Amino acid sequence: MAHLTVQELDRRVSDLPAAPTDLGTVKFLVLRPETNARKAVDTIHVIPGEGIVGDNYVARGSSRTPDGKAHPEAQICVMNANVLDVIADGDKDRWELAGDQILVDFDLSTTNVPAGSRFSIGTATFEVSNKPHNGCAKFADRFGMDAARFANSDEVQRYRGINVMVVAEGDVSVGDSITKLTEMGTGSYPPA
Repeated sequence: MAHLTVQELDRRVSDLPAAPTDLGTVKFLVLRPETNARKAVDTIHVIPGEGIVGDNYVARGSSRTPDGKAHPEAQICVMNANVLDVIADGDKDRWELAGDQILVDFDLSTTNVPAGSRFSIGTATFEVSNKPHNGCAKFADRFGMDAARFANSDEVQRYRGINVMVVAEGDVSVGDSITKLTEMGTGSYPPA
C-alpha cells in the first residue's frame, strides 16, 4: 500500500475543520489485548493506575522505565480521529493499527489541553500526562515513515495525540461527550 507524503498529510490536515475545544466526541475505541492484537469495542472500563480493563498496558510493561513496568504516565493513548483518518488515507479499517485506544473529535493541542488538563468522558475523568505521545517504529511500518515524521512534527498541535492518566474510574462509550474541566493537575503520576 502506498503511503502519503508529509506534504500530502500537511495539506489534508490543514483542510480539516477545527476540532471542538470544550465539548468533543468519542469516535472509536480500541483494546490491545496482547502485543500486535487490536479489538474495536463500543465501551471500555478504566481504572486509575491500570488504564483500560482488558488492555495489555500493565502486562506489556515498558522499555522506558527502570524496572520495566508500565509507564504510569502513559496509561491510555488518545488521538484525534480526523487526523488519523487522513493518515490512514480514509480507510477506517486501518484506525486500529495506530495503537491508540481512544479516538476523538476534540482539540488535543497544547493550547487547548496542556499537560495537567483534565476532561471527563462518560463516567470517567482523565488527566493529560507530561509524557509526550510519539509515533514509534510500528506506527512508521503501518502508515509510512512520512506519516511518523508528520505525526511528530508539531509539538503544539500534537497530531500523534496524547498520553492520559485515569483520575476517576468509569465507563467510556463510542458517542460519549468529552468535556474539558476547569480543575488542573500536574501532568505527573499519580494525578493529585
